Amino acid sequence: MFESLSDRLTGALQGLRGKGRLTDADIDATAREIRLALLEADVSLPVVRAFVSRIKDRAKGAEVSGALNPAQQVVKIVNEELIAILGGQTRRLAFAKTPPTVVMLAGLQGSGKTTLAGKLALWLRGQGHTPLLVACDLQRPGAVNQLRIVGERAGVPVFAPHPGAS
Repeated sequence: MFESLSDRLTGALQGLRGKGRLTDADIDATAREIRLALLEADVSLPVVRAFVSRIKDRAKGAEVSGALNPAQQVVKIVNEELIAILGGQTRRLAFAKTPPTVVMLAGLQGSGKTTLAGKLALWLRGQGHTPLLVACDLQRPGAVNQLRIVGERAGVPVFAPHPGAS
């Protein structure tokens, strides 16, 4: 999902390159592309509206920095707003003083928990840790199998009961 979103955002902003001066129409067109990219990535509509509104307001009211051309200024605004909407600061994963550290993911069905678990396990493995994915959704058909596939792709072991066990 993030690769696709990244590609869409990059494409939306590339349309601004080479322009010496940006018009309101340029900013509106770019904002529209960003809005579509975020909606297709399943970002909630109220969040998208607020995000795009802030970008448009800042881009239309921004005084262009002498060091940046107008397109770079919009890229900077989008970057700053993305950072702000995602929390504004980097947070470190807090590890238990004595292993194991347990990370539980909760969310609505189809919200990306299994994919996130695989990406997190892959990242942790790359950091020198020894992650283990544990299947907890034993009611949904295919959930354990999906986790096994994600674990295999990440090169991380998966603990899961045999089918039919509770």
